[in-house]
Amino acid sequence: MNASARPLVLVAACALVDVDGRVLITRRPEGKSMAGLWEFPGGKVEPGERPADALIRELAEELGIEVKDACLAPLTFASHDYENFHLLMPLFVCRRWSGDVRPLEGQQIAWVRPVRLGDYPMPPADIPLVPILRDLL
Repeated sequence: MNASARPLVLVAACALVDVDGRVLITRRPEGKSMAGLWEFPGGKVEPGERPADALIRELAEELGIEVKDACLAPLTFASHDYENFHLLMPLFVCRRWSGDVRPLEGQQIAWVRPVRLGDYPMPPADIPLVPILRDLL
């Protein structure tokens, strides 16, 4: 497919950082594209929705936590060409939320030290985010 003909997909992602400095990653469940790979939680931004609002919605749906807009700090973004679409993914950092993180959509979760993030297989778009997070944390 011609690169200019690929649709642009906007996805917001979050590096949840706990009090011990570990980052939460989630494993894509069977039946989804890229099943078995680990990623930062988040999801698609709906038409007319701000990335931060999409992230607040997705974190509640996927992990059962409440995040306030003021607790989301934009850090960087990924821009990656997949075969059928181009992904643009802002990455936010969040250190404060309400509720206990729990997997609500059948996904596995792991709290990982930043230096160990590279040990987990990730989708191509997530990989360049790892060294940026390691340097921050």
